[in-house]
Amino acid sequence: MVTRDLPNVRVDRNNPGFAEDVGDAAAALRAGELVVFPTETFYAIGADPMQPNALAAILQVKGRERDKPIALIAANVVSAFAIAREVPANARLLAETFWPGALTVVLPARQGLNEALIGPSGGIGVRVSPHPAAQALAAAAGGLVTATSANLSGEPPARTLMQARQSLGARISVYLDGGTLSSDAPSTVVEFDEDGCFRILRAGVIDHSAIAAVVGRRR
Repeated sequence: MVTRDLPNVRVDRNNPGFAEDVGDAAAALRAGELVVFPTETFYAIGADPMQPNALAAILQVKGRERDKPIALIAANVVSAFAIAREVPANARLLAETFWPGALTVVLPARQGLNEALIGPSGGIGVRVSPHPAAQALAAAAGGLVTATSANLSGEPPARTLMQARQSLGARISVYLDGGTLSSDAPSTVVEFDEDGCFRILRAGVIDHSAIAAVVGRRR
């Protein structure tokens, strides 16, 4: 079991230990364990989304209800779209415009995915993060990693590693330190209906006007 604790490691590509640190975290994911890593918004809890026990562990650690789906970060657009039954044209436009970036797009989920990932409309939320640690971890983990916020349910999201550690403690196998994160808002979450009209499910970094400028209609 990977238990290496990395409280003082700065996760950036200029760090000589960057690949090793991300490799430790990816090994933990493959073992069904949980990691904490920085994103472009807040610290996130990472798990292998294809391992049911790992997804159940996230819900247990956070004290989170099962009716709130767990969103994903993908290493790239190909990995993001691979989890979709189909990709609406407007979703492609948003991906081309805002990815990598803080926009989670809800896509029609393909069959066989765990129900913890799927929302009431049958969609699954995914984004491509611009943060080097998030991108590298998703790639090392096979293309996808969970991205739920690294805090107990009902608590504010963690902007520092210390905040995440105070909430989650030893239940996390590997912590990756990206310093103090500067975002004041989460990723925006958007979904589309059958007519291509969009709806914002969660307000965030990318505002309504920016999305409307790309895809127009809102329901």
